Amino acid sequence: MFRNVKTIANKGIGEKRLLAVLFNDCIVRFENTANGDVTVHSETQKFPSTGALALKRGTGGRSSFNGTVCTVFGASGFLGRHVCNKLGKIGTQIIIPFRGDPYEVRHLKVVGDLGQVLFFPYYLRNPESIYKAVKYSNVVINLIGKDNETPSFTYDEVHVEGARLLAKVCRDAGVQRFIHVSSLNCSENPPSHILKGGSRFLKSKYYGELAVREEFPDAIIFRPADIFGGIDRFFRYWQHWSRRVYGRIHLWNKGKGVYKQPVYAGDVAQGIVNAIFDNDAPGKTYDCVGPRRYELYELVSFFNRILEKDERYGWKIKDLRFSPYMWARFAFWGYFFKYPDNGLCWDKVEREMVTDTVTPNHPTLEDLGVQLTLMEPHAFYTLTPLRRMGYYPIILDEYPKINPPPFVQ
Repeated sequence: MFRNVKTIANKGIGEKRLLAVLFNDCIVRFENTANGDVTVHSETQKFPSTGALALKRGTGGRSSFNGTVCTVFGASGFLGRHVCNKLGKIGTQIIIPFRGDPYEVRHLKVVGDLGQVLFFPYYLRNPESIYKAVKYSNVVINLIGKDNETPSFTYDEVHVEGARLLAKVCRDAGVQRFIHVSSLNCSENPPSHILKGGSRFLKSKYYGELAVREEFPDAIIFRPADIFGGIDRFFRYWQHWSRRVYGRIHLWNKGKGVYKQPVYAGDVAQGIVNAIFDNDAPGKTYDCVGPRRYELYELVSFFNRILEKDERYGWKIKDLRFSPYMWARFAFWGYFFKYPDNGLCWDKVEREMVTDTVTPNHPTLEDLGVQLTLMEPHAFYTLTPLRRMGYYPIILDEYPKINPPPFVQ
């Protein structure tokens, strides 16, 4: 392989002869003109290859390399492990930036073979550390998000300024595809029930999308609804003791008139992976919703039946509007506990009351070739170990049949 222009010139290339070689991770075309001068033309390779090190090798699978180097920010989160697993399964080299304790991401080592998964410390407010994490990648995925604000980071600092900085650094580093995960129902003026002006989370996600578009116009944006899975913040949120008090669970208007369309984490992850290799995906915004739409009251009632915490055992769904105790509880929780347990905070309760709405002109996961997964089997699998009597009735074949919740089209 020729290393520089001088080497090429000394090789005596014929008149107007073209030679393309790999030079500094890109294709460089050398042209020897009639007067003996050598001109250099750089050519951008087609995605996903970025140079000699990106040549595909192997027969496929975790021990192979498909030519894609992907940096995944927020890989330590719930959705991140699904994305990393699917990337590693097809032979992607993964760079995982992390902050804090490195042991929090060590479980991601096994998503790829030795040398396929690399870890790098970073700080969201430090552009230099971000650049070092993305400079060898042709794909960057931003999964960073916060369910609740903390003294270290507010919603705007993570969802807006953090996303803007990532997009800007990726653009400057020559990243070819930037994927940003936002939220369904994000809006400049989200509906308001408890909080004046509506959910700050949804508002910050909306402005985060605008910031990403400004810095990286061809970014691919995903807007997922509530995501369910094994150790999620959907099934487990509704069964958590902080949300259930003295045999009651309080919902705004008992959850009547509010509709949710939860989506499986594996489906969102598969859609993200498919978008990497879809030539029509750049610049689009995808709404990620599940195959069925449920009223919130029916959804929570279904979870209660699985947990054996329904009306048969004295549990009831009450109206949050007429529960001064719960209002005081939320206020106390948010004021004295800066790191709310299980994400319980005013903004989370506000988001419960927002109906999932799909934008008519936005494509969905099905447009990326994803076959959507039903929620009911995963609800049984996740919530059964948390039931009131554990596995006892199942062992004795006494577990009553539980009907799935009705859904609307």
